[in-house]
Amino acid sequence: MMTRGALPGRTRPLAWAALAAALACALPARSQPDAGGPAARDDDAPPPPPLPAPAPAPGPTAREAGSVWASCAEHVPPGATRPQIQETFPRNGFSGYAAHLEVTVAHGKGETVLPEGFKVQGDSDAARALEKAGFILPEADAGAGPTSTTTATDTGATTRLLIPFVPLPKEPGRAVLQLPPVPIAVSRASGELVTVCTRPHEIVVEDPIANERDPKVKPNPPPRPQREEWVLAKQLTVGILIGAALGVLVAWLVRRWLRRPRVVVAPPPKLPWVAALEELEALRRSGLLSEGRTDEYFDRVSDCVRKYLGARYGFDGLETTSDEMRALLARVRPPVPVLPQIARFLADCDLVKFARLQPTETDCLEAIERGEVIVHRTTPPAVRPGEGAGPGGPPSARQAPPARPSRAPEEAP
Repeated sequence: MMTRGALPGRTRPLAWAALAAALACALPARSQPDAGGPAARDDDAPPPPPLPAPAPAPGPTAREAGSVWASCAEHVPPGATRPQIQETFPRNGFSGYAAHLEVTVAHGKGETVLPEGFKVQGDSDAARALEKAGFILPEADAGAGPTSTTTATDTGATTRLLIPFVPLPKEPGRAVLQLPPVPIAVSRASGELVTVCTRPHEIVVEDPIANERDPKVKPNPPPRPQREEWVLAKQLTVGILIGAALGVLVAWLVRRWLRRPRVVVAPPPKLPWVAALEELEALRRSGLLSEGRTDEYFDRVSDCVRKYLGARYGFDGLETTSDEMRALLARVRPPVPVLPQIARFLADCDLVKFARLQPTETDCLEAIERGEVIVHRTTPPAVRPGEGAGPGGPPSARQAPPARPSRAPEEAP
């Protein structure tokens, strides 16, 4: 089966030969002027223009002269050596099917081939030259992009590139396309870029269905997953994660702040004489005497007075014996004004406590009155007139530091 636009193998050379002979015969006849024309009869016609100078001898080839192709411009910096490349391209292919250009580049160990990948801008001269030649580059994101493999050698490295090109001839049938040179960039160790160009390659492109008698429409290929960058979702996700982290941190800080140890301000202690008078008054209003519990009543009056004297003069009144208390009170300076009454009160309390005497109701009332007198007589005087002693205290008394017992002459300082 012959494709459209193709001549048989035997008739094509004969047709070209006949066409060349006809052109060769026609050109001399057209260049000769007509003998009977106006040019032969006009003697005043200007002379013919001088013949152009002969063309100079052909110089080096375009590749040796480093000429710039529409698809590639070779650049080798001064002092750099052009890398050696080897390239192969298939001679035959099918329209719409990728044909791979295999390029092997020998370079140094510190150099990189295609440091940014094989990229051709859609509106660049290289892309327009490839499209004009009938080739397009498949999309790299679709999985058909160029691949490279680098192998280290004793003298340097070798990189093998496999670059796909899809031939798309404009006319159906068999076509001969020429792949223009493509740039191969090599990054040197110094940061300079060396750009070398490949050779142009020809390929005979056939229709995929040229040899089919009744071609059928082939089904669509299976679907392939598409990746889409959803910028808004990405930003929202990052924002939510950052917000959650900040929320957890703030919650932890607030919880720690709420659980911090708090300073509880204790109420100011009552003055010793104020507390003693309140305790004696509460004992007077109690029902211990009406219940006949005189021994307990007398014992509580004794404990109240002892506790007051210890708080007033700086010792533990409940843990001190009567003899020790009298000795401590005797060393207080200025002297305690009611020291004899205190001594007799302590002696009577010891008789009730240790001699197992049963006090009467009169003895209990007399004991509480003696205790109140001791408290009133040992209350410190006011520092300035009109100043109170504090909450619950009499206005004529203010808290003074407890008097310390003076040291005995026999004690060491």
